Amino acid sequence: PLEENVKLKLSQFCQVPVSNIVNLHDVTNIWHIPLLLRDQRAHEAILKVLGLWCVGKVPQEPKLSEWTERASRFDKLKSPVRIAMVGKYTGISDSYLSILKALLHASVALDRKLVVDWVPSCDLEDSAAVETPDAYEKAWGLLKGANGVLVPGGFGDRGVQGKILAAKHARENNVPYLGICLGMQIAVIEYARSVMKLRDANSTEFDPAAKTPCVIFMPEGSKTHMGATMRLGSRRTFFQVNNCKSAKLYANANYVDERHRHRYEVNPDMVSEFEKAGLSFVGRDESGRRMEIIELPTHKFFVGTQFHPEFNSRPGKPSPLFLGLIAASSGQLEHLLQRTSGAVSSPTRCIAGPGA
Repeated sequence: PLEENVKLKLSQFCQVPVSNIVNLHDVTNIWHIPLLLRDQRAHEAILKVLGLWCVGKVPQEPKLSEWTERASRFDKLKSPVRIAMVGKYTGISDSYLSILKALLHASVALDRKLVVDWVPSCDLEDSAAVETPDAYEKAWGLLKGANGVLVPGGFGDRGVQGKILAAKHARENNVPYLGICLGMQIAVIEYARSVMKLRDANSTEFDPAAKTPCVIFMPEGSKTHMGATMRLGSRRTFFQVNNCKSAKLYANANYVDERHRHRYEVNPDMVSEFEKAGLSFVGRDESGRRMEIIELPTHKFFVGTQFHPEFNSRPGKPSPLFLGLIAASSGQLEHLLQRTSGAVSSPTRCIAGPGA
């Protein structure tokens, strides 16, 4: 914190009133920043500068009691929950900033201290065992030591085999798994290869001539124009199975509105084969041919989404699916499902947050 004489000096040499000098010093967590602004009456200073201050009328105090409680709870968290983040941009954490924030929102809501283990997907691949054995051992050690696994979205084929291996590890060992966009697609590919014995199963993004294309380019997309060819923004997903975990997490809604960003999708012509083999497509778009949510009913928590639930997560309103992942990873899923499935937010739908 700045001492008062430093503020006076700044005011003198910068021609700024002392009341307009706001000090946002280091805090234990970022949620304390709005409280610092309030304590230094920054809202009053801003109202005066903008000419919105009414003389003789005291502005209403910011309603931050819930925010204050949340920031305080954040500081007191002790029980850890370890999530392995498997991706190819793990050296730059800001690449997954929305996902990190969504994990944090859910962890604090469930009174768990979030620990993210960054796992470069390339280091999980068989080639890494020969070329970089130390990195290979470290990556697998982190993956096996995690309470839950998250595979985020991405583009391109680098590191894809490592992500497939991560999904396989989670599926076979009953480790909670959340796959987002590409993370859902690679889970489908892994299931086709390992369970359905379709060894040539792949995405046409990685192999345009795939013999068993279980993930394909969207029919309405353009392969010649790179601009404005993605399926973007808020789209509706309708639940096909009322008692699935995802529907319960969304308070038994019939449909949800979540945000999208993709060019490829699960091949609808193979869906019946997958469902016969035990993979459930619990969420679909309005046409019924675009797969939005997958689940393994026999698994503790194995969920994949074509949409990006992290984009609508907020500190006071965590994403339901991120809550599910953290709850399953910390032994709280059954209690959470009882609580959320008993909620009556809306008889027909759940809007997870602001649309795109």
